[in-house]
Amino acid sequence: MSEGQKFQLGTIGALSLSVVSSVSIVICNKALISTLGFTFATTLTSWHLLVTFCSLHVALWMKMFEHKPFDPRAVMGFGILNGISIGLLNLSLGFNSVGFYQMTKLAIIPCTVLLETLFFRKKFSRKIQFSLTILLLGVGIATVTDLQLNMLGSVLSVLAVITTCVAQIMTNTIQKKFKVSSTQLLYQSCPYQAITLFVTGPFLDGLLTNQNVFAFKYTSQVVFFIVLSCLISVSVNFSTFLVIGKTSPVTYQVLGHLKTCLVLAFGYVLLRDPFDWRNILGILVAVIGMVVYSYYCSIETQQKASETSTQLPQMKESEKDPLIAAEDGSGVLSDGGGVQKTVAPVWNSNKDFQA
Repeated sequence: MSEGQKFQLGTIGALSLSVVSSVSIVICNKALISTLGFTFATTLTSWHLLVTFCSLHVALWMKMFEHKPFDPRAVMGFGILNGISIGLLNLSLGFNSVGFYQMTKLAIIPCTVLLETLFFRKKFSRKIQFSLTILLLGVGIATVTDLQLNMLGSVLSVLAVITTCVAQIMTNTIQKKFKVSSTQLLYQSCPYQAITLFVTGPFLDGLLTNQNVFAFKYTSQVVFFIVLSCLISVSVNFSTFLVIGKTSPVTYQVLGHLKTCLVLAFGYVLLRDPFDWRNILGILVAVIGMVVYSYYCSIETQQKASETSTQLPQMKESEKDPLIAAEDGSGVLSDGGGVQKTVAPVWNSNKDFQA
């Protein structure tokens, strides 16, 4: 099996794990919040992250992955930003209508595209932009109902969108820049995320629910669903970092909207949630958008792979005959780490160089 096939198989596995675990935790949390009345979402998320860190620490002890320390300031900033984005999303839901909150989530994709275009010079083809538009239209039809605006809720939503976009872009950028795996990044950033939410969670939950998380009556059924939710969250957190690292923040958001459609469908089938023609139409349009996006992404990936494969033989030919390369003034050396360096021939060594 070639490296490309292994990468594609790993990507498909990461996407599948993310979908299954996210849909499972939504159904579990819905039973916990709606049925059992445990409405402390931010505090619950801090427990999720604590359990995730403990699980990864056990995995490290069992030598299932290698600990790779890197820039501690980058890790701390990234972890705290992730925790803040989660808290702001919960506040956005608390101070806005459900419809406006769904619009906030929809705004994450175009905001991510804008930020990557402006700061990373990443180009999105018109076909990709068109497919994303279809996707967002479908999810909007399926989920957005009422749009009640208020100043505080709007400000919180804008901050939630910006912090979420930046955190997800950083997830992808840090893994590539420091050459760390999703597991290594999650292990090092988890404590900062957990502490941020553990400190602020009870206050935010009290503000939103007018209840005290520590005064809640914890029955055996509530404890069971909390433990189950925490265990599933290990898979959710791991698959999130894995998907963003293997694909991109935009693809992760597209996958998130697929989960939304699946949650709506499962909610109707399993929990008999209200479902009408607008939900069905929106899901169908969103699925079409996802299929088109996946199709264009695969085509562009194949084109990039073919361009890379055609460039490699040319590089190898120039390496075979260094005298010819030297005559052209473009000798290529390779250091021990496989990094290629362009050097000038000897007779040009006293001339000025231009980058």
